[in-house]
Amino acid sequence: MRAAIYARYSTDLQSDASIEDQHRLCLRLIESHGWSEAETYADRGISGASHLRPAYQRLLEDARNNQLDVVVAEGLDRLSRDQEHIAAFFKQMRFQGIPIVTVAEGEISELHIGLKGTMSSLFLKDLAQKTHRGLEGRVRKGKSAGGVTYGYDVVRDLRADGSITTGERTINAEQADIVRRIFTDYSHGISPRAIAASLNDADISGPRATWGASTIYGNDKRGTGILNNELYLGRLIWNRQRFIKDPSTGKRQARLNDPKDWIVEEVPNLRIISDDLWEAVKARQKATRSSAIRDGLRAVGRMKRATHLFTGMLKCGTCGGGFIQVGKHYYGCANTRNKGTCGNRLTIKRDDFETRVLSGLKDKLLHPDLIAEYVRAYQTEYNKLAGQIRSERISDERDLTKVSRQIDQIVNAIAEGMYHPSMKTKMTALESTKAALTAKLRNASDASPVLLHPGLAARYQAQVANLTEALNDTAVKVEATSIIRSLLSEIRLIPQDGVLAIELVGELAGLLSLGATQNVKDRPTAACSLNLVAGVGFEPTTFRL
Repeated sequence: MRAAIYARYSTDLQSDASIEDQHRLCLRLIESHGWSEAETYADRGISGASHLRPAYQRLLEDARNNQLDVVVAEGLDRLSRDQEHIAAFFKQMRFQGIPIVTVAEGEISELHIGLKGTMSSLFLKDLAQKTHRGLEGRVRKGKSAGGVTYGYDVVRDLRADGSITTGERTINAEQADIVRRIFTDYSHGISPRAIAASLNDADISGPRATWGASTIYGNDKRGTGILNNELYLGRLIWNRQRFIKDPSTGKRQARLNDPKDWIVEEVPNLRIISDDLWEAVKARQKATRSSAIRDGLRAVGRMKRATHLFTGMLKCGTCGGGFIQVGKHYYGCANTRNKGTCGNRLTIKRDDFETRVLSGLKDKLLHPDLIAEYVRAYQTEYNKLAGQIRSERISDERDLTKVSRQIDQIVNAIAEGMYHPSMKTKMTALESTKAALTAKLRNASDASPVLLHPGLAARYQAQVANLTEALNDTAVKVEATSIIRSLLSEIRLIPQDGVLAIELVGELAGLLSLGATQNVKDRPTAACSLNLVAGVGFEPTTFRL
């Protein structure tokens, strides 16, 4: 009798010596029956719940090719822990006339398949429940349930009893800077694909060596991807999804859990991203998704990002249709070109158009009224920050007085003979707090904060004068473009005396109106206009350049 030995252990955490131990027991059984060993089939670190095991599949193939007479294993659960698979294996071996003999159960019959198969399945279910319970307990303590998140390092400390800590994490400063960079770039309008390309060009390693767009954008419902990981906010979310094995392929498929089953724990010590930056990213993601989906269908072309500064914002002042790129360098009315329903046949060169807009903006933004508004807003914010600094200093001085009084009280109690070991711990904590407060107050400036920078107006003028240069600077172009586009809802091109007049619509137009003539009766029609809609309020302000 040619006896084939099958041996297996489940995880890489188990010792490879387990295979040798199983082989030794099976060999003893073979010798006791007077059989000869044919071959040993061993699967290392593979769960018995899967039938896609190399050695297991090879055993089946050799059995079909009549290369063995009996299968020997330590126990039936070594062959499989799945009821369906172990029944199929037994049926195949019986068809080939090959008995199955194990050290634990002896020769396997239908009774063993039914009982042991059920017990093995229950064992797997019970093991999964216990593992889930243990991981939940770890998460509720603010610890990791497994895996390494980009931006953090795993901490392994030695406990007093000699064991190693698990689930502890700390922020990786270098990777945290990359995370903040990704969030900032995306909030400024850079696509995940472009962000990934820039990181790869800079030879910055990602979670899986190189960066990809999906690594950054991920899936917001599943909480995957850099931009959706709430751990960067100091919030640990676990049990968002579960995995179910596809019986036909053996691969795991993710299934979302009900939000009420999620485990959420606050871990402020792991925060990397500010609330404002997070909200800016979420707002852009929402806007991107809403523009991509229309009436439940993906709108083709809606996801295309602006190629130039004002792409997609131009409207014809005659028909209200879009102004599109005509040829390589010109803009023209889309309805005129595609439908012939508009009489506005004027075109404008893209470079000339952008130059006119930026030059007009620069001139209007240098109006004295706008400079005064800039100075006023700056002064208000600066005074607010200065007031916060003063308040913090007063609070620190109050806390220092309180801590010093507590220290004096403990010292007096000890001097009077009242001593307890807990006083030492309390005194150490108070002295540490006092030292920190003293250092903070010592390093704080005693000078009164400057309420207004003397060169503020000149700084504003310099920034406006360099507007065009800033939009050509690759370091700030994306952010500057995003800001300008967010302040405009549309730009109208209106035929006037054989040329196209430019009219801005939106918040930026309202800002420019601050520097326009305040007397509406004396104001030229081509300069600025405000429209009032009854029962609604003011429409977006318009401004002619």
